[in-house]
Amino acid sequence: MITVALPKGGLLKDSIRMLKAVGLDFSAFLDESNRQLEIWDASHQAKALLVRNYDVPVYVEYGQAQLGVVGYDVFREKQPRVAHLIDLGFGHCRMSIAVKADSPYRSARQLPPHCRIASKFVRCAHDYFQSIDLPVEIVPLYGSVELGPITGMSEAIVDLVATGRTLQENNLVEIETLFDSTARLIGHPLSYRLNEGNMQSVIESIRQQVSQPVA
Repeated sequence: MITVALPKGGLLKDSIRMLKAVGLDFSAFLDESNRQLEIWDASHQAKALLVRNYDVPVYVEYGQAQLGVVGYDVFREKQPRVAHLIDLGFGHCRMSIAVKADSPYRSARQLPPHCRIASKFVRCAHDYFQSIDLPVEIVPLYGSVELGPITGMSEAIVDLVATGRTLQENNLVEIETLFDSTARLIGHPLSYRLNEGNMQSVIESIRQQVSQPVA
C-alpha cells in the first residue's frame, strides 16, 4: 500500500488530475460535501491524506505518507529531509520582493541596511538577503503581509506571487524575483529505497505523464 499526502488549496485539482492519469483516483476530495481527510482509491491499493500545503513535507518526512505533492516555495522554506523527485510543472508562481509603488527602491540591493522585511517565508527571505550580503530584519507575518509596507511597519515584503493582482490592488510593485515555484513530487527516502507499495513504479508513471507533450 502507498499513501500520498495531497495539499489543500490551489494545487489540489491538478494533483488529483495527475494521479488519476496514473491510475490513482482520489477525486472524492474535490466533492465540496465530502469532509473526509483520508480516502482510498477504488482498488484499495493506495490512499491519500488531505493536509495543509505546509504540512505535506511533515507527513512525508515522518513516514505517514510515502509520497507528497508540495509547492517548491514550501519545500525551500521548510527544507525537509525528504527526496525531491519530480518537478510536476503546474502551480506556477514566484517568490518575490515587493515595495510600495511610490518607494524609491527598484532592486533588492537598493534597500537600506537593517530595514524591515515582512514575510511568512522567513527562511527564504533570510537566505536571499544573506546571499547578497545585505543585513535586514525579517518580521514574521502569517496573514496579509501586504499590510507591512502599507502601514510602514516594513520597507518591503517577500511573498509568493501568482498573477500580481493582490499587489497591484494594494499599490505594491515587485522589484526582485528570488525564485520560481511549481508543484513538486517528494518522497520518503527509506520508503523509496525499499520500494514500499511499489512506489518506484508509481513515480516512473508520474514522470512519464509529466514529460508527455501537451496535445
